[in-house]
Amino acid sequence: MIKDIINNIGNMFASVYDTSHIKAKILGTLIALIIFPIIKKFILSPIINNIKNPEKRYNWNKVVSYVFYFLLFFIVGSFWFEGFESIATFLGLVAGGVAIALKDPLSNIAGWLHIITRAPFKIGDRIQLGEYAGDVVDITFSNFTIMEMGDGDQNTGRLIHIPNGQIFINSLANYEKGFHFIWNEIPVLVTFESNWEKAKMLLQGVIKIKSEKYHFNANDMMKKASKKFMIRKTSLEPSVYTSVKDSGVELTIRHLCKPRDKRDIQEDIWETILKEFKKEIDIDFAYPTVRRFMNKEEGKSTMIEEKYVSNNES
Repeated sequence: MIKDIINNIGNMFASVYDTSHIKAKILGTLIALIIFPIIKKFILSPIINNIKNPEKRYNWNKVVSYVFYFLLFFIVGSFWFEGFESIATFLGLVAGGVAIALKDPLSNIAGWLHIITRAPFKIGDRIQLGEYAGDVVDITFSNFTIMEMGDGDQNTGRLIHIPNGQIFINSLANYEKGFHFIWNEIPVLVTFESNWEKAKMLLQGVIKIKSEKYHFNANDMMKKASKKFMIRKTSLEPSVYTSVKDSGVELTIRHLCKPRDKRDIQEDIWETILKEFKKEIDIDFAYPTVRRFMNKEEGKSTMIEEKYVSNNES
């Protein structure tokens, strides 16, 4: 068995370097290396560049490139390895060693196959993988590239190249799949002395108006997403929640928005809140402060005593 394999490998190399065939193989290789790039540059590339949709143009460009290199490798290989079938056993023997030596590259290729077949994300999607978040701008055999997302969920301008194998290790969040909205919360802190009930009513009015302005068909998207994922029915209406913090009463606005519109919508809401609170003399924003409290002068017992004395005098 081993002797046959060695003889087959020897015959393969003998056929490759046989002077009667070497010139034809070199000529065929050169022709393939010249003809294929010409076809790609002058025929396929102009056709692809005429596609107006950037996403479709990118996808077609990738597909053509993959097919191009595969055919080029296959044709050139067919010139030089006529006895390719005979070395299949030999390649099987070394496959285990190659898999160990090339663990990371093979993991990246497996990740690439997972991305193109299962489509956990595609070009243009906004994702978060582990500690990295951004918009996907490129996908290759070895890695995919995202435009980093910074504060305010806006692009920083930096490109991050992430190995494809990382999708098997880290948790992936896709902002564009399933339910295309996120819940955004805006905390508004007012002083304890403020009329927080009036402030809450004002905030409810503001977020109601803004929700009508930025109206999205969230209910239909929720129904569509619930058919594929186990999503329980919940209210999609905006709301305002009350809580107490060290520096005052916190009123938290909770509303739906699209991930890419978060900062613009939040700015619009804040500007309206600032204008509304400016009109009210009994509502003030709270911030961390240090104050002295004299219990004997300001405490409840003192106030009750003063009220009791005042009633007796009257």
